[in-house]
Amino acid sequence: MIFSIPNVLTLQEVDKISKSLAEGEFVDGKLTAGWHAKLVKNNQQLKSQTTLGKQLTEQIKSALHRNSLFQTAVRPRAIHSVLLSRYDVDMSYDRHVDNAVMNNTRMWRTDVSFTLFLSSPKDYEGGELVIESADDEKAYKLESGCALFYPSTSLHRVNPVKKGTRLVAVGWVQSLIRDQGDREILFDLETARRVIFTRDGKTAEFDLISKSIANLIRKWADL
Repeated sequence: MIFSIPNVLTLQEVDKISKSLAEGEFVDGKLTAGWHAKLVKNNQQLKSQTTLGKQLTEQIKSALHRNSLFQTAVRPRAIHSVLLSRYDVDMSYDRHVDNAVMNNTRMWRTDVSFTLFLSSPKDYEGGELVIESADDEKAYKLESGCALFYPSTSLHRVNPVKKGTRLVAVGWVQSLIRDQGDREILFDLETARRVIFTRDGKTAEFDLISKSIANLIRKWADL
């Protein structure tokens, strides 16, 4: 399931982060790429173990944790990796798939990947995030503060930036519900449950759907 969430960060938060990044220390993005991805990765990343890197990472994680749509659709067990990336003119990240497991201190599975857009689409040309499916591909270039979520199993790329600078935060989540099809079922049921509650209150139908959601989570939860 590919979906976007608007206004994960406010415009004020985006502006503050962008100003902080202008003063940050960036390193070659290849340092965090797998052996084959290094061949096609050409960007820069904020040095993650600095005070600024840690602060911005925690700010982004907090913004996601307080977002109800993210919680319902992704059902995160851990947002385990966040990188702040910069693409200047001619930089890109060609076709690749994200590593199946990540992190240095504890290995976490990558179920859901996300790109949180920090630059306005008006501030740069090119730089589209392109995600492939079985018979098609689609390009994404969202407003600043908006985030796109997609299966970590997807082949994807970032097209070359032709003008300006593309700033994004990218991250990876291990979900409590390992299978993306199961997560979609739970999301649909949760959406239906909330519609029923808004319209009719706590009805017998609401209780039955609540029971089904709880029991499916018991069945599918990866703890």
